[in-house]
Amino acid sequence: MYKVDLNSDLGESFGSYKVGLDEEVIKYVTSANIACGWHAGDPLVMEKTVKMAKEQDVGIGAHPGFFDLMGFGRRNMAATPEEVKAYIKYQLGALMAFAKSKGEKVQHVKPHGAMYNMAAKDKALAKAIAEAVYEVDENIILMGLANSEMIKAGKEIGLKVANEVFADRAYNPDGTLVSRKLEGAVIHDAELAISRVVRMVKTGKVTAINGEDIEIRADSICVHGDNPEAVAFVKRIRSKLEEEGVKVTAISNFIK
Repeated sequence: MYKVDLNSDLGESFGSYKVGLDEEVIKYVTSANIACGWHAGDPLVMEKTVKMAKEQDVGIGAHPGFFDLMGFGRRNMAATPEEVKAYIKYQLGALMAFAKSKGEKVQHVKPHGAMYNMAAKDKALAKAIAEAVYEVDENIILMGLANSEMIKAGKEIGLKVANEVFADRAYNPDGTLVSRKLEGAVIHDAELAISRVVRMVKTGKVTAINGEDIEIRADSICVHGDNPEAVAFVKRIRSKLEEEGVKVTAISNFIK
């Protein structure tokens, strides 16, 4: 049977600022990437989101990023691999404390924004992230862009890895995501996006922006829940996958 995880970035509210529809989207996903206070989130939001994930039986993931609240962690930073390694440990440790206090464990780590995109191509950064996770807990799954340097680094160091794909993003022929600055980077046609997801899960292929079919592994699908249309889209993706005979379940249930 085909199996796949649905993940979403949650816990991104901060102080008086509310971001996303976490209470709604968490009902339909199987893994939550919880912001750790650096690009978004704060201690109270982290605690609340871990509690929600436990109540909904959703896998708990740390979502560490650069220390960049104003830029939401989406701006590249000239951090050394040693610095990035320490950043990951610091943020992962914080989320682990909240998880432990609720009798839960952290299932996975998925870097956020610029850190994620940089480590997808930069071997040294990818290695630093994988080492940080391994040194804290070698049983935690490292989630990264499918077939990226992060996935390779995780495998090399001995971590379990989850290849992530995106429902609403276009791919370059080399398997990287098309820059949001370019036309066609985001797929706005919901039916097209859903059909692409089903194909990625069942055949391991996706059509790149140049029309070429490329190989891709889909362990987890990233979905967004920052507006009512996004939540409705998540529901439709889950429903369609189940219709197609795909079991939607947390990565820890099938990545061993």
